Amino acid sequence: MSPRRNRPRGGDNPTGRAAEPADRYGGFGRRETWQDEDWSVRHVAGASAAGKTYRCPGCDQEIASGVPHVVAWPEHGGVDDRRHWHKACWNAKDRRTTKVQRSRNAPRH
Repeated sequence: MSPRRNRPRGGDNPTGRAAEPADRYGGFGRRETWQDEDWSVRHVAGASAAGKTYRCPGCDQEIASGVPHVVAWPEHGGVDDRRHWHKACWNAKDRRTTKVQRSRNAPRH
């Protein structure tokens, strides 16, 4: 009797789902609708997020280098319209107020 196989059979894609290609930022892209507008959304892996620091428009806090996050921009927008969000802030964007409340001592960037 041969030993049991623990790996699933079926080649490279045993689930049968079409895999989305990874983009150059190390994440996978999709389309979402928010505020009656189509948005392109990409999840950026922490290893791909090295080198720069971004400010999240949802909480107005910094996204440090190497932290996984989301990049979103309007479907018909350009490179200048991209915004980097914390994953939790992007998921909670519908529950937030329209204006970010800052403390008096918070820096304005």
